[in-house]
Amino acid sequence: MKSKKWWGVAVALVLAACASVPPVRHVVDPGALWRIINNDCLREAGPPAADCAAVWRDPARQAVVLKDSHGDYQYLLLPIARIGGIESPALLVPGSPNYFAAAWQARGYVERALGRPLPRDYTSLALNSPHGRSQDQLHIHVDCLRPDVHAALARQRGRIGETWSPLGEPLRGHVYLARRLDGEALAEDPIRLLAAALPAGDALGDYSLVVAGDGEAGARPGFLLLATRRDAASDNRASGEELQDHACSLLTGAGRVLEGVR
Repeated sequence: MKSKKWWGVAVALVLAACASVPPVRHVVDPGALWRIINNDCLREAGPPAADCAAVWRDPARQAVVLKDSHGDYQYLLLPIARIGGIESPALLVPGSPNYFAAAWQARGYVERALGRPLPRDYTSLALNSPHGRSQDQLHIHVDCLRPDVHAALARQRGRIGETWSPLGEPLRGHVYLARRLDGEALAEDPIRLLAAALPAGDALGDYSLVVAGDGEAGARPGFLLLATRRDAASDNRASGEELQDHACSLLTGAGRVLEGVR
């Protein structure tokens, strides 16, 4: 995987990409999200605020589940610790929590908001890069996949193997690398899997990482891992949240796809 052969293919796909992500709204205070969870969810006096759906203090998770204000169904999974984002070296320290595994466990809150089951292959977890986010506290978006992304992954599913390689078509006009991970739960940490596969000289902070459930209707359960790299030529700020639909239109029949602040 240290070979850069796949990256040459990815560059070719970049040239074919034409769409761009919506502009990220300006947020004056990148520490606002940290203060919300620290003051409202982790406060010592009184119970957590209503938007704090869960506070998990067990060693394996050490995270907060927070209802996001954008969209009726979106939740965020945030570490209790002060961790900036995907670029943080703390995520690669042996024994550190697998926050994507905790985010997968938090999908039940999306189901409750929907009032109906959330199919595995409609479920997505998105972690944006520093170049495509507004807050400097690691937060994984837990929500539904966009209908067009769901359809694209269905077309490409048979071509996605167990090593990272370029997806056969762009998603939202951007190049994504993809690999499959077997299992009912996320036993392996997607962040570490991506970090171990990067070409020499690449920085994890230039990437966004998305995990989509795979294996509905009795098929072998697993996950599709998707990563995109910042690229100015295609206006790609590495915001994997672009693959999510905060209106969950595949399940609710909403007439438009809702996107939120990253």
